[in-house]
Amino acid sequence: MSIDPAPRALARPALIAAVALCLASLALFWPGTAMYDTVAQYHQVLTGVYDDWHPPAMARVWALLAPLGPGATPMLVLQLATYWLGLGLLGGALARIGRPRSAAAILVIGLLPPFLGWQGVVLKDAQLAGALLAAVGIIGWWRLAGRHVPRAMWIPVTLLLGYAVLVRANAVFIVVPLVVTLAPRPTHPLAKLASALAGIVVVLGIAPIVNHQLLHAQRSGVEATQALYDLAGIAARVPDSATTGLTSAEAATVRARHCATPFFWDPLGDDAHCGTTMARLRALPTATLYVTLASAALHHPIAYAGHRMAHLNSTDRWLVPFRWPSAAPPATSEPNTLGLANPNAAARAWESLTAAIVETPLGWPIAWIIVAIAALATAMSQPRAPARDVATALLVSALALEASFAVLSIASDLRYHLWPMIATAVASVLLSDRQAPRRVTRAGIVALLLVMACGVAARALFPLPPQTYAGMLG
Repeated sequence: MSIDPAPRALARPALIAAVALCLASLALFWPGTAMYDTVAQYHQVLTGVYDDWHPPAMARVWALLAPLGPGATPMLVLQLATYWLGLGLLGGALARIGRPRSAAAILVIGLLPPFLGWQGVVLKDAQLAGALLAAVGIIGWWRLAGRHVPRAMWIPVTLLLGYAVLVRANAVFIVVPLVVTLAPRPTHPLAKLASALAGIVVVLGIAPIVNHQLLHAQRSGVEATQALYDLAGIAARVPDSATTGLTSAEAATVRARHCATPFFWDPLGDDAHCGTTMARLRALPTATLYVTLASAALHHPIAYAGHRMAHLNSTDRWLVPFRWPSAAPPATSEPNTLGLANPNAAARAWESLTAAIVETPLGWPIAWIIVAIAALATAMSQPRAPARDVATALLVSALALEASFAVLSIASDLRYHLWPMIATAVASVLLSDRQAPRRVTRAGIVALLLVMACGVAARALFPLPPQTYAGMLG
């Protein structure tokens, strides 16, 4: 399906700007920053031995691209190219329908340090954001103009969404709600909810088959981490540990060594801290662990809820101390002997700027959640329109992932919230051509100010946390 020449000409400046920004981003972050996870995955690429602790889909793609360049650079190119492709297509589509200011705002979103800074780190979260943006950008290029997406374009969209759903274990809570919300059928909200829940169950069942049988990834036991974290969290809060699966001695050790921290699960996997305490449980079948967890949660609902809410507060970065760790992208690569180099001085300067900005509400997922809720209420008050429909799908996917963290999350890294934050920002621009209902605006502003005030107070009152990984373990 062709696009009229005149509207296409209106889109050209946004598309050219996106290409220029992509090239500038590549120059800025070259050759890419490698975190601990990155090093582990690159080792799998070099050895040809894969496991499922990190997404085997990303390592397999990396292996395919490895002949194109050394180290992390092929994956850096992939994630930045898809990132700016998606933003460029969305910006171009908005310019084409007579919204040049919105088009410029979309590109500015791509430059926000908390977003672009993490795209300079070769990591599954950046790969996820890039793939999702590219897929939404392709869809938006036609949908925002009120046109059907050509059948041929569903091939790259499907590949991008398939990669996205495999590149993070919890991406199913993004991709399925996004697709179901964008789909023309079913139309009733309850039917869409049922379709999304069914789709999530199906994908959760298929993903392990793809990882282990098609991608030939060895089992690492990663699927047990959530159950171990929650069982320890319950045991730390109840005097009777019988229903948690831990012995009295194990539960006492969990409490004495502060193994169940709201920040992350890592002490439970470190033998120098609490790993040996959990070794007996870790040897049990995964199904047994989750049956035990279900029983423990039913017997101690308050303890379970307290544990999950403490972690949710930590990962949403609300009532936490100033400089709560794992918010800023690393400025240097993890030391390694695999040839993964450090970024240049300009990248380090950018990440220093990012480190300062993520301490503001721009780096608080809880603030973005409030904005997303208000934006979704605004969208639902508007009549059906292409921009409104795409924005609604973005917001549903963002809030669905954030809701999943209440039950399925074991660490507080800001990068886990990268997609909800970007999706909320893009959706807000898409909705900006119409005025939000006053009651929604007032409620959103009041809620946001309240959240921000409580967050600032917590950061002013709480002592600074340890600033090293070892310190947080202890």
